[in-house]
Amino acid sequence: MMDIVINDITHRYDQTDVLENVSFELKSGEIVCIIGPSGCGKSTLLRFIGGLERPTSGQVLIAGEPPAGSLNPLTYIFQDFALLPWRTVEGNVSLVLEDHGIRGRKAEAIIEDVLRRTKLLDFRTALPRQLSGGMKQRVAIARALSVNPAVMLMDEPLSALDSQTRELLLDDLVELWARERFSACYVTHNLAEAVRLGHKIIVLSRRPGRIRQVVEIDMPLGERANRLAELEETQRHLWNLMRDEARAADMELSDVA
Repeated sequence: MMDIVINDITHRYDQTDVLENVSFELKSGEIVCIIGPSGCGKSTLLRFIGGLERPTSGQVLIAGEPPAGSLNPLTYIFQDFALLPWRTVEGNVSLVLEDHGIRGRKAEAIIEDVLRRTKLLDFRTALPRQLSGGMKQRVAIARALSVNPAVMLMDEPLSALDSQTRELLLDDLVELWARERFSACYVTHNLAEAVRLGHKIIVLSRRPGRIRQVVEIDMPLGERANRLAELEETQRHLWNLMRDEARAADMELSDVA
C-alpha cells in the first residue's frame, strides 16, 4: 500500500509562475484526476510526482511501500503511446522488462499475464502500424502494468483517440480498476473522462496553477456508465469552475503544459 502526498508545490520557470501552493493526497487504490485551463501546469505537476523534475519549493512524499515485486513504483502512460514501430505488441511490452534484466520464461509469464489483463493476447505478434489507436493505448497500459507499479501517471492518455474509441477504453479502464484496484494520477482536459474515472478531481486555476477546489465523487466507478445523467451536474459544476479562466487562458501564449 503506497500513498503519495503532494505538499505545497510551487514552481517557476524563469520569470513565469507555473504552480503555487498545490497540496493533495493520492491514496492507494484511488484515481485522482487533475483538470484545469491550458497552461495551468497539469503536466508539469505530473512530472514532479514522477520525479522527472524538481519543483522550486514543496515536496512529493511517499508513504508506505510499493507492491511486492514492483520494478517501477511510478510509471508513465503518455498520450502518444510511445511504441517502437519495429517491435510487436509483446516486443514493446518486453522492452521495459529487458531494462530490468528480465528475460526468458520469467518475462514470457509476465507478458502473457498483462496481455490477458488488457485483452491483447490475440494480438501479441501484431506491429503497431496494424493496430487502432485504442489498441495502441492498450499496449501502453500493458507495458505499464508489466512493471507492477504502485501508481500509474497518466498524461492525457485518451486525447489522441476518437470519441467512440475513447468511450470503449474508458470502459476498459473501469473494468481493469475493478479487478486490479490500481492507483493513478490522471491528467485530462476532458471533463467527461474526469467524472467517469475520478474518485477525486483536482481543479486547478489558470497559471499559476492553484487548487480551486477538490471535488470527490462517491458513485462507484462501475455504475457511472449507466448513470451519466447524474454525473452531468458534477460535470457542469466543474465547467463553471473553469469556464472564465479557460477563456482567459485560451488568449494567452504559453510554453508550459
